[in-house]
Amino acid sequence: MVVTTDFTLDIPRAGRTPVPDSKESAMRRRVMLALATVAAVLASLFVAAPASAHGYVSAPPSRQALCASGVVAGCGDIVYEPQSVEGPKGLTSCSGGNARFAVLDDESKGWPATSVGTSVTFNWVFTARHATASFEYWIGSTRVASFDGGGKQPGQTVTHTVDLSRFPGRQKVLAVWNISDTVNAFYSCIDLQVGGGSTPTPTPTATATPTPTPTVSPTPTTPGDTTWAANVAYAVGSTVTYGGVTYRCRQAHTSLPGWEPPYVPALWARL
Repeated sequence: MVVTTDFTLDIPRAGRTPVPDSKESAMRRRVMLALATVAAVLASLFVAAPASAHGYVSAPPSRQALCASGVVAGCGDIVYEPQSVEGPKGLTSCSGGNARFAVLDDESKGWPATSVGTSVTFNWVFTARHATASFEYWIGSTRVASFDGGGKQPGQTVTHTVDLSRFPGRQKVLAVWNISDTVNAFYSCIDLQVGGGSTPTPTPTATATPTPTPTVSPTPTTPGDTTWAANVAYAVGSTVTYGGVTYRCRQAHTSLPGWEPPYVPALWARL
């Protein structure tokens, strides 16, 4: 194929100042602008944006919750981001395949197991919500429960009650939050002592009604501090005590069950 291009070479006459071709300059600017726009669009297509949602199991405390609350030391970055254990769907690791959170896969860490009965209620906390495909609960290769999300955005907290009567003793439960409009999921591992949370009802030895013990309000550790409670609106800078520890509010919010300060470092900073 032969391509012929016609052009005219404009040679200025002696004593005459050359005048730039305004049409050609304008065309060049339009072409460069179009190329820059296309490049920006293409670049955005190749940037993998994470899901706009984050969440984890706060109760019984998951491994990341235990790290965030300081119960387990030496956890690294997960202390500040318990809600960020995100990875492709279908994984079986506590870290969701994140090298930054590999400590969650370390079985030599001495993770404490929470004593529970055979029916366990798991509480999810979301620092941001996203359309949900499903929630799954696994013990080893067995899926013990699944809850359909219907592609809808969850509430601020979600609870599921799961029957673990077939799995007595110490167990590691992998809880998975599958996002509906991305290929990713969020992972939480919870160590449990199944069957160790129920107490036999004792045979009564007397019929006398015991004298109730007066309720004593806890004394604030610092002037202005209050004991954390659910369903309370907290402003940025507010201080509360929980479990004998003082926390300062990082983000204005209304507290909910499962948002206890040790388990939501995005909302509370330990002092």
